[in-house]
Amino acid sequence: MNVVVVESPSKAKTINKYLGPGYTVLASFGHVRDLPAKDGSVRPDEDFEMSWEVDTASAKRIKDIADAMKSSDGLILATDPDREGEAISWHVLDVLNKKKAIGGKPVKRVVFNAITKSAVLDAMKHPRDIDIALVDAYLARRALDYLVGFNLSPVLWRKLPGARSAGRVQSVALRLVCDREAEIERFVSEEYWNLSAILKTPRGDEFEARLVSAEGKRLTPKAIGNAEEANRLKALLDGASYRVESVEAKPTKRNPAPPFTTSTLQQAASSKLGFSASRTMQVAQKLYEGIDIGGETVGLITYMRTDGVQMAPEAIDAARRAVASQFGERYVPEKPRLYSTKAKNAQEAHEAIRPTSFDRTPDEVRRFLDADQLKLYDLVWKRGIASQMASAEIERTTVEIEADNGGRKAGVRATGSVIRFDGFIAAYTDQKEDGEQSDDGDDDGRLPEINAQEKLDKQKVNATQHFTEPPPRYSEATLIKKMEELGIGRPSTYAATLATLRDREYITIDKRKLIPEAKGRLVTAFLESFFTRYVEYDFTADLEEKLDKISAGELDWKQVLRDFWKDFFAQIEDTKELRVTNVLDALNEELAPLVFPKREDGSDPRICQVCGTGKLSLKLGKFGAFIGCSNYPECRSTRQLAVAGEDSAPGEGGEDGAKLGADGVRVLGKDPETGLDVTLRSGRFGVYVQLGEGEGKEKPKRSSLPKGWEAATLDLDRALALLALPREVGAHPEDGKPIQAGLGRYGPFVLHDGKYANLDSIDEVFSVGINRAVSVLAEKQARGPRAGRAGAEPLKTLGDHPTLGGPVTVHAGRYGPYVKHGAVNATIPKGTAPEAVSMETAVALIAERAGKTPVKAPRAARKATGEDGAAKKAPAKKAAAKSTTAKASTAKAATARKAPTKKAPAKKAAEA
Repeated sequence: MNVVVVESPSKAKTINKYLGPGYTVLASFGHVRDLPAKDGSVRPDEDFEMSWEVDTASAKRIKDIADAMKSSDGLILATDPDREGEAISWHVLDVLNKKKAIGGKPVKRVVFNAITKSAVLDAMKHPRDIDIALVDAYLARRALDYLVGFNLSPVLWRKLPGARSAGRVQSVALRLVCDREAEIERFVSEEYWNLSAILKTPRGDEFEARLVSAEGKRLTPKAIGNAEEANRLKALLDGASYRVESVEAKPTKRNPAPPFTTSTLQQAASSKLGFSASRTMQVAQKLYEGIDIGGETVGLITYMRTDGVQMAPEAIDAARRAVASQFGERYVPEKPRLYSTKAKNAQEAHEAIRPTSFDRTPDEVRRFLDADQLKLYDLVWKRGIASQMASAEIERTTVEIEADNGGRKAGVRATGSVIRFDGFIAAYTDQKEDGEQSDDGDDDGRLPEINAQEKLDKQKVNATQHFTEPPPRYSEATLIKKMEELGIGRPSTYAATLATLRDREYITIDKRKLIPEAKGRLVTAFLESFFTRYVEYDFTADLEEKLDKISAGELDWKQVLRDFWKDFFAQIEDTKELRVTNVLDALNEELAPLVFPKREDGSDPRICQVCGTGKLSLKLGKFGAFIGCSNYPECRSTRQLAVAGEDSAPGEGGEDGAKLGADGVRVLGKDPETGLDVTLRSGRFGVYVQLGEGEGKEKPKRSSLPKGWEAATLDLDRALALLALPREVGAHPEDGKPIQAGLGRYGPFVLHDGKYANLDSIDEVFSVGINRAVSVLAEKQARGPRAGRAGAEPLKTLGDHPTLGGPVTVHAGRYGPYVKHGAVNATIPKGTAPEAVSMETAVALIAERAGKTPVKAPRAARKATGEDGAAKKAPAKKAAAKSTTAKASTAKAATARKAPTKKAPAKKAAEA
């Protein structure tokens, strides 16, 4: 009998079925140990020696593995096929060796890219040793993140009150978001005009042609800059006769995109499905680990953390056979398509994300998947099979037309394209809402029959005014794409990076757009001013490249750390001489557009409007930064920081307003049932859709846009789906009463017999079936009215608090999931699944909550510390103060006011 170790219990269950009775498959539940969240876990003075700690829950799992080893013939480490998976195997083996649980028995490492029976059994035939180069790269990355977090974060706490922490990759990602916001603030809109003519052929067909030249001068886009010039050219076109100079039809081809990588999957799921990066990875993990397909549990997709775009040869052959079977031989290209990535620093160590079997079409597995799983599998399957299909053949037609007004001449042009052979586009034709048609299909519309030298009749000339728009804010998808282009981070880190920025309240997400909070702008400005090198894009990308070279065995990991630490430590030491005035001067200059926006009357934005003589400046208080007057205390004028660019009115540059007409209304189309217009409107309480105009006192049907839906991308189908809510899901199997799904004040819900239960997302309102609805209602009833209160059973026990002691647990509460430690309850941020919460995340949430809400400390803790400020903020290296510091932490808010002085805060872990 052999013991096999994998990460998750669901993966263990699936693999156990494949291997049979000769194996015992156990789950490690991810990493079994980590660096303790305290000083000294990585010691540069000892050549970067590292101390590891096994938490309580992991200790039990290690014991289970060690007990199983007593009667086993050997150990097989089968964790994920990437750097993190290699590290988990190394940790498990190291802990078992220290417990002397191996006893000379053989230890092997196996990897498989897909959890199917054939892939797993084949991997078992080809074992290897642990790849030490991959482990070294993991150790280097973990040490770098620890050293940056534990040394840079305290600088922030001392010099920039209110800032939480800083980290190696997250700080650079935050800079990208803040730089884009600053670019938007600096943007100056410019006027331009477009002119076009509606023309009619001799056969009576109308088409539109746009102005491209006038009076012998070629017009570039946005060349017409004012109404006077536009009206002059409009008069020329109004009085002109029109003749076709040439008609040219050119055949072109469009090739399919490669299969998904982690990054491109997250981007596609965000833009087409509205999934966050973390949600995409959660659903992909389930599809990878295995779904019960008619009594057989099988992984539906390959490993989902990869930057490779190539498929295995056998998968390419299978895809080509599936194309021939489902679309016809003409859709199979002459040669297999091979791809290479364009992303900077891509490793391409693994296959792209693809279906494990192209014969399992989305329709065939539909009944086994929930709504989100089906949507994501559908994306992966179509992208995978399309990647091995023939090119689309498109004929693009360009018509050049001369406009002659008494010798004053202009040129207008009409373009159109026709798909002569759809090729790979056929894979997407039943899902046009995916956006594939707009990317790869008929962009310009089809032109009527037009012949050279024939005359055309002018019907109308249009002159439309436009204004240039600032670059859009990043979405999760576009930020991930930018990070990948720059070589910042790795596929496995993108979702965690974005989650960290949200959890620290450095950014907010509004209608899928990432908006930096004032706190995030301050942190970025501080780092750019005093730690410039460490938030530079090239520096971070070069460091990622060095980590990749460590993976390949080309660099010594400790030498990389030595080189980094030498300069970084010197920079940290230099900040000790920084005065608050130095920090404020730098921030005032860096954040001037945010802190001191221009005034309408043109006066100096830094002059205090209360006293008229003082100068406004950033001030740093214990609760963060604010703006105050230099004449304090005589003038007590203060105001909070606020992110600019919000509350734009329709037509004034707001993201929604820019998409609406001058009257704040945009027609999306007509309701096929009533024939009434479906419109998008901006009102007092935000953007909404409306059906018709109403008659007399009867109000028209309306629906607000759900959170996360963008007005700019809303189409008629989605608007009609909103207006059709609530929808009937079906009859409850027990009493026959109807179950409805709808969108209410507190979000998406299902309703049965007057009882409500929340759904996970707005998308589920439109897709939830009767089985899921009954299950959600039953779970809500089972929890009862007191669900989530102190006495409720925890969903998950994380183990003992690493510094304070006592259990940390995860609960389902009345107002959402939360983590609990002692008397402190901390809400889990939206978008984070309760089962995905780690001890590190829980500790950070609990610490933040304890700092916001006064909590009475135990009497023993109050006696031991005297005053909490002194105990909590004692340097972490003083072992004597450790226990009293731990016990007093929850009393921070209640006792901080008593402390006569503030000492330097103990260092904390920032991030991975």
